[in-house]
Amino acid sequence: MGKIKERLIVLYDKRELLEQLVRRDIRLKYRRSVLGYFWSIMNPLLIMIVLTAVFSNMFRYDIANFPIYLLIGRAMFDFLNEATHTGMWSIIGNAALIKKIYVPRYIFTLACVTSATVNFVFSLGAVVIVMIFTKTIPTWYVLLLPLTIVQLYVFCIGLAFFLAAATVFFRDVQYIYNALITAWMYLSALFYPAKMLPPNIYWLVSHFNPLFIYVEQARSFVLYGSMPEPHYFWIGVLSAIISLVVGVETFRRTQDSFILYI
Repeated sequence: MGKIKERLIVLYDKRELLEQLVRRDIRLKYRRSVLGYFWSIMNPLLIMIVLTAVFSNMFRYDIANFPIYLLIGRAMFDFLNEATHTGMWSIIGNAALIKKIYVPRYIFTLACVTSATVNFVFSLGAVVIVMIFTKTIPTWYVLLLPLTIVQLYVFCIGLAFFLAAATVFFRDVQYIYNALITAWMYLSALFYPAKMLPPNIYWLVSHFNPLFIYVEQARSFVLYGSMPEPHYFWIGVLSAIISLVVGVETFRRTQDSFILYI
């Protein structure tokens, strides 16, 4: 507990640096863009329009309010995808700064995940716009959505720490992860009803796929106006904790060797 408290104190002392790094990452993403931050809303809207046109008539099963169903799933996946991919290169991308001055290494990875979170919050504006156009009236359950966002945020921090450390030593991690996250996307029922999966596959996905768990939580709060199934919540919390512990420990144990490989 003493070490954890010490690290939290250091993180609090470095909060201004973290804020500046987050601002830098967001500015760089939209640099020289005419619409700037509006792309956080426009991009998911355009993707939704295309995928709705392509997929809404391809399934035998009818998905109620498919545009919102799709947008929620896509927004959650894009958040995880951006947070982990930028976090993966957070150490290597800041190698010049790390070699010049002492800065806690983890601050760069944490900044990448946090900036992805800001972009994700902006992208939720697309969900609001579509809800208005489809005359979908939210219930008070939508106020519980931050519970899911916090779980996904913590999960992404842990995964990003693990990927950042692994990428320093093995550049091939990027190619392996690109393949894995593509398969992960298709196994998370982002644009098709999960019940289409074979029963045994569906059971595995609904119990061991954290992304699916977080997407279903968000859909319950925003689209269905209800509480998610209890096991979704507990699996989501447990997945976030395991990811954080594994990621932080991997990063902590290897960070002293980063300077030799970057």
